[in-house]
Amino acid sequence: MSTISIIDLEVHFHVGVPRQERVRPQRLLLTVDMSYDFSAAARTDRVARTIDYFAVTQRILRLGDGRSWKLIEKLATDVADLVLTDFHPASVTVVVKKFPIPQARYVAVRLTKDRSATRPIKSSKSGSR
Repeated sequence: MSTISIIDLEVHFHVGVPRQERVRPQRLLLTVDMSYDFSAAARTDRVARTIDYFAVTQRILRLGDGRSWKLIEKLATDVADLVLTDFHPASVTVVVKKFPIPQARYVAVRLTKDRSATRPIKSSKSGSR
């Protein structure tokens, strides 16, 4: 299986446990890895035979319109579900990086979901809030 990656997509979403933290959008970096067999696209040189990463990016950027999340875990899940539903990769891994702690480069969550699974197949936490 091949992978199509969008690495460190900068978004500004309303995220945070305290209400005052959600008042203004925060800078987040999202990485999305999509497992997908793009051999047909490589043979034909046709974007219709692969996942259009530009379209994925535009959908993710619009995901925050009029929405807010308390947890980056929920945001990661929403991004993964959107990608699985709208773009049909075999699996998707989403990393959400947030910058709330001055002494740390960032905190992050990573979630992997498989299209055939009803629940995450792998999840790990580097920290959240």
